[in-house]
Amino acid sequence: MKTLTFLFVCLTTLLSTLSVFAADNLKNEFAKPDAENRPWVYWFWNNGNLTKEGITADLEAMANTGIGGVLIMEVGQGAPAGPVDFLSDQWRELFQFMIKEANRCGIEVNMNNDAGWNGSGGKWIKPEHGMQVLTWTETNLTEQKPETIILSEPPKKHGYYRDIAVFAFPTPTDHSEKKSVNPNQNRRATPENKAIIAQKEVIDLTEKLTKDGTLDWKVPAGNWTILRIGHTCKGVMVHPAPTSGVGLECDKLSVEASEEAFNGQIGKLIADNKAFTGIGKTLMSTHIDSWENGSQNWTPKMRNEFQQRRKYDLWKFLPVFVGYTIDSTEITDRFLWDFRRTVSEMCLEYHVGTFKRLANQHDLKLSIEAYGSPCDYIQYGGIADEPMGEFWIGGGAMSSCRGMASSGHIYGRKIIGAETFTANNAERWKEHPGSMKALGDKAFAEGINRFVFHRYSFQPWLNVKPGLMMGPWGIHYERTQTWWHLTPAWHQYLSRCQFMLRQGNFVADIIYVEAEDSPQHYTGHPKNGYQWDQCGTHAVNQMSVKNGKLILPSGANYEVLVLPTTNRMTPELLRKIIELVKDGATVIGNQPVGALGLTDYPKNDQSVTEFANELWGNSAEKIGERRLGK
Repeated sequence: MKTLTFLFVCLTTLLSTLSVFAADNLKNEFAKPDAENRPWVYWFWNNGNLTKEGITADLEAMANTGIGGVLIMEVGQGAPAGPVDFLSDQWRELFQFMIKEANRCGIEVNMNNDAGWNGSGGKWIKPEHGMQVLTWTETNLTEQKPETIILSEPPKKHGYYRDIAVFAFPTPTDHSEKKSVNPNQNRRATPENKAIIAQKEVIDLTEKLTKDGTLDWKVPAGNWTILRIGHTCKGVMVHPAPTSGVGLECDKLSVEASEEAFNGQIGKLIADNKAFTGIGKTLMSTHIDSWENGSQNWTPKMRNEFQQRRKYDLWKFLPVFVGYTIDSTEITDRFLWDFRRTVSEMCLEYHVGTFKRLANQHDLKLSIEAYGSPCDYIQYGGIADEPMGEFWIGGGAMSSCRGMASSGHIYGRKIIGAETFTANNAERWKEHPGSMKALGDKAFAEGINRFVFHRYSFQPWLNVKPGLMMGPWGIHYERTQTWWHLTPAWHQYLSRCQFMLRQGNFVADIIYVEAEDSPQHYTGHPKNGYQWDQCGTHAVNQMSVKNGKLILPSGANYEVLVLPTTNRMTPELLRKIIELVKDGATVIGNQPVGALGLTDYPKNDQSVTEFANELWGNSAEKIGERRLGK
């Protein structure tokens, strides 16, 4: 007994000593945070106006005031063209010089994956590896049939076109509401389209089209519509890039195209700077920024991918993209739901996943502004090593901070960045740290723990003020600012905040599930005194329950799960929710009445009804509490 008492006293003393040590260590690190806690800047290189003198002066100015890293983008925003073409031999030599100077100054470097700030691509992307969209010609035949049917080649861009299919079907009597599906959204502009065709009446004539466009088909009696459908390059370019950096956006649904995009720039810079590349070294990350290029609705492997993922063939649904309704409005909308989900999954796996794989293979991190895309936003951010939001002077886009913070919490990312204090031409050198602090503190409260100031414009000269700007965009945050020499204390304050906000784990009471439609956006939710995160269905499928709490593999845990405010849900999600409730989770939400998509239709509707009755009960009473399992 005395031995146990002695051990208890020793253990208590040890824990007390460790607690004092931890507190002292925290106090010391707070007083002087490590360099990794410093704020960063977007360092915009302007249209080839690069000099060694400017590189050195900019980096030394950053280091001397407490900036810890740069996210480099080369842009074309109205500045006169300089002498150094993007990614030319001279440009790459200057980039190597910059890396060595950044290493000397203790500045970390994150390089955007293309010229401009949007997307992934460049001059090295061939049209067949650009974003792909469906294109078609439509031929209407009446009772007066021609002896020879010639189907003209559909419109194409950049000289690239490939056939997909030829279909014929009886011409609908009403074309008044027919409009093609928007490839940027993969949604119909006119849901109540009256141009309805029966899937069973669609005839596949693909094998009857000859190389010269002749259709070898004996047309039956009646009026017929013939569609020749193919795909072409969407033609979207990286932007806003200098002329020397303009090139095609890569196919976001293709591993090969994404590899070509990565290797065409980042791969070359890695090879040029091997000694300084890797986590803990100078060139330590690459970046995917704003998604402003819309979506796409084709890639050469789309048919097989859709078949594998959705368990049915999309082939005879292709007229939907031309503007026709297949079978009914509901059937067509369910198909498009499946299609959007497939695009999201492929984009996450084949584009974002490829960039993550290649970056990590070279010991680089990947940061992403993971929204605006056709992907499910929070899952997209979770692939990144550093998810990033943004906020503007005036508070715009702040919701992205909460969304990306949720992504970081859910998927266990320590650093959650933000493009901070972005502005338009109304800023005009009016802002300063004193005017920005309150907005910055709000971003910290939303979950951000790394500021990346937007922006620091590269200054090629040593004695010109205010110097070279970056068009109308961003806070003027460079060494030519009148108050630049006063920023060290401000940067120290930010470093201390960022250090503290990276300690421990975020504590939230509620986890909100966003609606099951791709892309799954993030939305605002009321606080009412309770902290919350938000998630997609991908995260729900990883949850377990312990002592009544919802637990994620990252360690994040929550008291309550709140379902999306919708009357439809996939059987897979509902089955998982039942499992969580039986294991002791508290779930709040409305009872769904049907499923989404055509996979296993109409059995998927029956499954949702059965699961919903098990979970909510089939009583007419809709309000109250119901217990199931634990």
